[in-house]
Amino acid sequence: MKTVVSVSLGSSRRDHAAMLTILGEDVQLVRRGMDGSIERALDTIHALDGHVDALGLGGVDRWLTVGPRRYTVPTGERLAQAATDTPVVDGSGIKAVWEPMVVQRLVAEGIVHAGQTALMVSALDRYPMAAALDTAGLHLVCGDLMFSARIDYPIRTLAELEELGQRLVPEMVKLPFQQLYPVGADQDAVPDPRFLSHFEEADVVAGDFHFIRRYLPGRLEGKVVLTTTTTTADVDQLWSRGLSTLATTSPQLDGRTFGTNVLEAALVAASGVQAPDSRWEDTVRAAGLAPFVRRRPAREDA
Repeated sequence: MKTVVSVSLGSSRRDHAAMLTILGEDVQLVRRGMDGSIERALDTIHALDGHVDALGLGGVDRWLTVGPRRYTVPTGERLAQAATDTPVVDGSGIKAVWEPMVVQRLVAEGIVHAGQTALMVSALDRYPMAAALDTAGLHLVCGDLMFSARIDYPIRTLAELEELGQRLVPEMVKLPFQQLYPVGADQDAVPDPRFLSHFEEADVVAGDFHFIRRYLPGRLEGKVVLTTTTTTADVDQLWSRGLSTLATTSPQLDGRTFGTNVLEAALVAASGVQAPDSRWEDTVRAAGLAPFVRRRPAREDA
């Protein structure tokens, strides 16, 4: 049996463990939240290095992608470099290959379609997903400036995102990561309604769940949420707000979906292949992954 651990800067209240069989290997998945403490995360990675088969970085990216450009996030890089024997992944390999395939599947099944408006809460975090939604003919609204910098400026094209990203991201990544992304106790904070109008205009809300939850509106009737890293409580909260359809890019295991970093770590542990190895895409395709898609329970419609 293989073991992978996600060392997350997020809340320890969301910790979980589960088993996944992938590529013929049984893999134990463990998520350990550091409650926003980078030093605890470093100590944990040091302690686990060489004792588990792969490590995931949760609550932080190692890189942000803007079109063909990739920018290193110092906090993520520092954490990744803390391990010398065990491979460390941040989920970018899954985001690059698997998540666009999920979008294509949702289009094929009629769950999302051309002409809809898709609010991508952070396209820099999931540029391949944003590009797949754009290619599918959805009207893209990128919320990077809103949800990371609290500037009410929606970015409406990938070209504009790339132009702004090239100017702003090199400076943004120098900021403490906690200023850009909810970590620790911020993941349990009461939702902030300041960007309500952009949620109301969207047919599809896509991207990192912590950004979605941080600004979650009171009502979600008729909407599709495409995300990951959801707990049972998160899903109940979405249904209580009238959400029509939930789609997660990772499978549901024991009532929750893990982040892309955990899924990628499991693939690396089971296969020994890492992105950007030329075999990575074939490895992902061979894994037999499937998104979790669920429509609003009938009892909620009563």
